[in-house]
Amino acid sequence: MTGQMNATLLLAAPLAPLAGAIAVALLGTRFSSKPISSRISHLLTISGVLISFLISLYALHATRQGIIFHEPIYSWVNSGNFQAGIGFLVDGLTALMMCIVTFISLAVHVYSIGYMKDDPSNSRFFACIAFFTFAMLMLVMANNFLQLFFGWEAVGLASYLLIGFWYEKPTAATAGIRAFLINRFSDAIFIVGIGLLFSITGSFQFNTIFSARLEIAAMTLPGTDWNLMTVSCLCLLAGAMGKSAQFPFHVWLPDSMEGPTPISALIHAATMVTAGIFMVARLSPLFELSDTALSCMLVIGAVTALFMGLVAMVQHDIKQVIAYSTISQLGYMTVALGASAYSAAIFHLMTHAFFKALLFLAAGVVIVGMNHDQDIRNMGGLWKYMPTAWITTLIASLSLAGMPFFSGFYSKESIITALAKNQGIFGSRFALIATSLSIFVTAFYIFRLFFLVFHGKARFGKIPPDPTAEHEKLAPNEHIGILPGEKPRPAPRTMTIPLIVLALPSFLIGWFTVEPILFGDFLASAIFVDAARFPAMQKLSSHFSGPLFMALHGLLSPSYLFALAGIGTAAYFYLINPSFPEKLAKIVSIPYRLLLSQYGLAAIYKKLQTMGSKFFERLFSFNRLTNFSERIVVRCALLFGNQLWKTGESQSPDGFIVNNSAKLITRFSDMMKRMQSGYLYHYAFVMIISLLCFLFYFCR
Repeated sequence: MTGQMNATLLLAAPLAPLAGAIAVALLGTRFSSKPISSRISHLLTISGVLISFLISLYALHATRQGIIFHEPIYSWVNSGNFQAGIGFLVDGLTALMMCIVTFISLAVHVYSIGYMKDDPSNSRFFACIAFFTFAMLMLVMANNFLQLFFGWEAVGLASYLLIGFWYEKPTAATAGIRAFLINRFSDAIFIVGIGLLFSITGSFQFNTIFSARLEIAAMTLPGTDWNLMTVSCLCLLAGAMGKSAQFPFHVWLPDSMEGPTPISALIHAATMVTAGIFMVARLSPLFELSDTALSCMLVIGAVTALFMGLVAMVQHDIKQVIAYSTISQLGYMTVALGASAYSAAIFHLMTHAFFKALLFLAAGVVIVGMNHDQDIRNMGGLWKYMPTAWITTLIASLSLAGMPFFSGFYSKESIITALAKNQGIFGSRFALIATSLSIFVTAFYIFRLFFLVFHGKARFGKIPPDPTAEHEKLAPNEHIGILPGEKPRPAPRTMTIPLIVLALPSFLIGWFTVEPILFGDFLASAIFVDAARFPAMQKLSSHFSGPLFMALHGLLSPSYLFALAGIGTAAYFYLINPSFPEKLAKIVSIPYRLLLSQYGLAAIYKKLQTMGSKFFERLFSFNRLTNFSERIVVRCALLFGNQLWKTGESQSPDGFIVNNSAKLITRFSDMMKRMQSGYLYHYAFVMIISLLCFLFYFCR
């Protein structure tokens, strides 16, 4: 069935958070002479996101009943055969993404009440995250490339504003600019892919392009022998790589941890970075016709999953560890897309959203409790002071490591099994080996973080913390870290309640959704797979006997052994023999330094950014135009300013505004006085003339 959802209600889903964002931006910031209180700002934005979440649940329920909404909402351009406008495509894939975006956003909004309570720009923060929610909803609900690209760029803008939220910090401002530039570079290639498809079909509508996909696949790029579908898909893939932080466009995401921790949970763990994964899944009918694009996704995703996980093993900043974990897990999703297991990629996207948001928010509780000290080497034994953060981090860590019965297990095991059953694409064997090794790496780095933060000896409060260490923006008169004699601070309820709410789906959502998402018809209308060529999911479905059997079978799988080995190694390194990691780092100093430097890519990007800034600085430098600026520009400006002063300030205010205004009022009053003569025949004459004019105008 089609078109049985309420269009007005669906339109309210993105507009509700937008209305909250606009209201708070105008009334809660310096734009208003008397800004509203932060409580009202919280109420406006949270109410908007709550409305969106309820509408998303309505859409999810409708799609579960087989109802799909695919209609135009607003026509922007209508010229001949070309049409462009706003339209919604709400099927199972869209409804699932809407629920993920709004649920995580709602949890982050509530969490941020406590986290950002002392920040003077509290209202600006809430306006930005509400605007981000609007942009993400516009992206996932789009039924055409124009609206998709609008949401794509609006999400990038919101990310830039939130990464550089503390723009007074040079590192935060630089991180925001770097994220913006890298995404703009990949987006430029993304536009080329959209343009190629539009040049052939003359339309931006998904269904029109899908209907012409076989004709596009039979064509070549003019002037070359390159397949047009392959070139288009590779351009679209480049856009997804930038947005979803795939190697080598990944360097912006660790730097984006300069923003407040709730932003890390909202943008870089749950929603924005998954936009590329969603886009490829939405365009699955196109990617299924390009083996080259699928192979590229397999190789790029496998490299990202393994090598970014290795970098996470040596990080000391709690947020940086989780950031590289995000990049690695996005690699898993990209591998699943390359294996034509689109539903497995979306399934892992969903489970990852919950447990990764939980990890970031729990890290925020730790950071606040440690007075903004983010170095895990200065922690230890925090489980006594932060029991809620301790147990919820354990749940999220077990889910991330892929332990059976936890949500992450069902999605990661599905990806590994799909890879093993689909060896027909180039690079699939390498991807299987890399992702299998990454299971050990993932379990190691996340439990390294867990053990160093919550267990072992307490290492805080013994020496004054390093003031130059990486930290978030401090409140006035606030110091960094735990001083000798101090203890970690407890977190407010507004920060702990979202942890409990997110812990439930991090543990249970995989059990309840694995069958309808992977093996049911929930995503059947949204995702196309050529089962004859890529039978991975079909084979996987034939061996599925329920979530219980899948978890029990997982206890005998190699993936479980890899995960156990990773957890055991982390326990030995950081609980049993804590001096061994330092000794090992000295033995393998070259690989260790290579991982710390992110394989040198961070330095390369930093060098390129510095070279670019110096180039433009020299290009527009006034030092090279000293004589010109002094002799011409400055003198012209002075002459122009003097003339404006003479004519503007001397003549206009005094001669016109002051004197002439009085004269005009006097003349106007004299004229009106003459009209009010008091003679009856004057008034009769005016009435007759007016009546004649009226009749002449309407009877001509």
